[in-house]
Amino acid sequence: MFESFRNIFKIPELRKRIFFTIALILVYRIGRHLPTPGIDLQVLHDIMSSAGAGGSDLLGLIDMFSGGNMKNFTIFALGIMPYISSSIIFQLLQAVVPALEKLAKEGEYGKKKITQYMRIGTVVLSVVQAFGISLFLAAQPGMVTMDIWAFRLLTILTMTTGTIFIMWLGEQITERGIGNGISLIIMAGIIAGFPQGLVLTIESVLKGTIPIYLIVIVLAIMIMVIAAVVIIQQAQRRLPVQYAKRVVGRRVMGGQATHIPLRVNTAGVIPVIFSTSLIMFPGTIIRFFGTSPFTEGLLRALAPGNWLYIILDVILIIFFTYFYTAVVLNPQDIADNMKKYGGFIPGIRPGKNTADYIERVLTRITLAGALFLAAIDVLPTVLYNSFHVPFYFGGTSLLIVVGVALDTMRQIESHLLMRHYDGFVKKGRLRGRV
Repeated sequence: MFESFRNIFKIPELRKRIFFTIALILVYRIGRHLPTPGIDLQVLHDIMSSAGAGGSDLLGLIDMFSGGNMKNFTIFALGIMPYISSSIIFQLLQAVVPALEKLAKEGEYGKKKITQYMRIGTVVLSVVQAFGISLFLAAQPGMVTMDIWAFRLLTILTMTTGTIFIMWLGEQITERGIGNGISLIIMAGIIAGFPQGLVLTIESVLKGTIPIYLIVIVLAIMIMVIAAVVIIQQAQRRLPVQYAKRVVGRRVMGGQATHIPLRVNTAGVIPVIFSTSLIMFPGTIIRFFGTSPFTEGLLRALAPGNWLYIILDVILIIFFTYFYTAVVLNPQDIADNMKKYGGFIPGIRPGKNTADYIERVLTRITLAGALFLAAIDVLPTVLYNSFHVPFYFGGTSLLIVVGVALDTMRQIESHLLMRHYDGFVKKGRLRGRV
């Protein structure tokens, strides 16, 4: 393993990409110390604490994806959340809008056009979200320290510009660095909160609030959960496919055996984001426009940890897992493409029977993935209620960190293998160069 790490820096191109990625992530983290003027930060911290920063409402969800920038109201307060929302929206629209579906099938040109539309959508969503946040903050007593309209315009301009700059940083990392830039920026923001959780845990142990044996149990649970997330993220059902031999001119084509990889968790972290956003949306709107005895009761019922919240969360995660999987994977299209090139699943007739078989398999493995996502999302509540841990472990943040780490490791692995180095995940040994 240590030899593999050394091999990484023996490849000039890979070394340059890694340093470039680190440099741009540091630029992003510097933005954490550049606050947007016009508000009292102490009042904002109090509101974020009472509202549940860390993911228990929409402001908390934005704060998590922005790496704590919302809590400090920095120039990057919106983070990359508008870009994520725009990406998901256009990905879903490709399945229902024929023009976008046709554009997506036009290769590199279509991909560039959709990316351009996503950027425009990011700007629009940033303006809308920034305006909504400025309205909410301006309505809080003692929050704004300047003229209200000047504060609103400045907030919209600063937050929108910050999101555009982060989007540009992510695209530069993807093109000239290593890994997916947007995902790495989100991961960097989440990991930045780990030291604070570690310090709080150590303080709790020293004060005697949490026994040492409980920390050992929690650490063991964390290791097992991370291992389970890695296994599920990598797990796939491979459907065997055989291609018949064809004679094209004087050449014999086909005849080889391959497989269709169906991932257990095709939807990734998107169902968890959708579910959390949908449940927390009513509470956020209620806080924008004031509360009443009825709405206070509704807010308490939808607060994380309550049974109503947990039940709705599990149901929505399962629904969105199936919904998103159905959008990105069409069994009929897979069956038609196999039939077009002479492929078939052994024992299954081509055409409709193949599509039905693929759909049946996909339905079963998707259920396992959906239940696993629901369990991971409920995990922080279980840890807090059972062990009273002073940090947030599980849910969206864990899925993102593990998923991004695996994706980045695969890209580094491909660079090593192209130059005849052993893979990153195995004990490295220099074999020589091409």
